[in-house]
Amino acid sequence: MRILVVEDDKSIAEPLVAGLERNGFEAVHVSTGRSALTAISGIDLVLLDLGLPDLDGAEVCRRLRDLSSVPIIVVSARSEEVDRVLLLEMGADDYVVKPFGLRELIARIRAVSRRSGSSDNTPQQLISGDLMVDLRAHEVTINGDSVDLTPKEFDLLAYLASNPGAALTRRNILEEVWDANWYGSAKTLDVHVASLRKKLGRPEWIQAVRGVGFRLVTDAEKP
Repeated sequence: MRILVVEDDKSIAEPLVAGLERNGFEAVHVSTGRSALTAISGIDLVLLDLGLPDLDGAEVCRRLRDLSSVPIIVVSARSEEVDRVLLLEMGADDYVVKPFGLRELIARIRAVSRRSGSSDNTPQQLISGDLMVDLRAHEVTINGDSVDLTPKEFDLLAYLASNPGAALTRRNILEEVWDANWYGSAKTLDVHVASLRKKLGRPEWIQAVRGVGFRLVTDAEKP
């Protein structure tokens, strides 16, 4: 995976790049917003600081999102909720507050990659019989007919489809599809599962596993 590190502070950028490379990532470092905009081609994920010398990171995030659907993780000392909400609404996929631990950041990189389908080892299409989940196009079809899903419904189905037959715990689903620091109601998951079953028209495809969570049945199990 090729990661663009947008950070003007060398004392942060250099050890971060070294840490990413030790963990098997290819890291490309730029120190300005304008450099980030010209370096986006061929990048799988962006780590974006907000305090850049030429452009505010929020503006860089907005422009990057106009140019590409590449996942963006904001890495910033700005810890106010209003900053986090603003950047997430502008298209960032996650927000990490400085100082941070490398292990946590790498875990978030991998989680965002799984959700977006940008990991090098992640297939771009998940197919189970009549069901096809296109991670790159963000589309779901059944027998070639498009199924209209909300972004969270799509993420939920994509996570289930990437683990066919596996019983996934409610906690794991909430962390992967929503956020590792999710504090909302667990009923949110049940509401989304119910809506997803209805839209798919195949409620039996998503099974509840008592005391655990949910699973997507395999093609061999479908009637």
